[in-house]
Amino acid sequence: MKNLFKQEFSYKDSNCTLIADKKEGIEAAQESIKRNRIQLEEYIVAHPKFEWTLKPFPAPEEPLVAKLMAEASQKANVGPMAAVAGVLADLAVKDIVEFGCDVAVVEDGGEVSAVSNVPIDVAFAAGEEPLSRRFGFRLCEFPVGVATSSGRFSHALSFGDAEAATVFCVDAGLADAVATAVGNVVKGDDPNAGIQCGIDLAKSIVGVEGVLIVYKGCVGTWGKIPQIIKIEPKEL
Repeated sequence: MKNLFKQEFSYKDSNCTLIADKKEGIEAAQESIKRNRIQLEEYIVAHPKFEWTLKPFPAPEEPLVAKLMAEASQKANVGPMAAVAGVLADLAVKDIVEFGCDVAVVEDGGEVSAVSNVPIDVAFAAGEEPLSRRFGFRLCEFPVGVATSSGRFSHALSFGDAEAATVFCVDAGLADAVATAVGNVVKGDDPNAGIQCGIDLAKSIVGVEGVLIVYKGCVGTWGKIPQIIKIEPKEL
């Protein structure tokens, strides 16, 4: 992974890692996140229900960030804010690519959107879960979106108890919304039943390519999962 620019970036509730093969790509991502957050905030002022509803919201024509969030929420049957980090990452990647970059990776609060001509490794993170940051995924097919929801280790709202529900889609916005939906249904005393419930939901949503669920020490997967790799402590 030589000749890549990497930068941490925070703006309001967005805490990101930005990677591109041109410095201008990093700057484009920063401006994208700022611009789209501002547009989203302005939209919420006019439509406050958009921020607090836990149900799908009608998609507006503009701004684009709200439109994409609402569309993802409709597919996953959750509130639009469940897709905010993923959609912001997708839009930032789009702006990086428009600068002629071959590598564009944006991680926002654990949700990853990526376009690249080389493999990209991302770590699996789920708070204090024993497997957290001990393995990861080697992303080789692009574009790709990866999102994780946790009922135990995340600040985001979840009605389930899964240590982690990681979803893979073409875009991070849908992955983000679906991870929330899947995480909401993984619960109960029987881990296998809980995991199967999450997998069944993921399979039913058009656009989901794969899912990995960790619950009560058990792991279940479905669909196309990127190559799983071991993460050494020195790599963290």
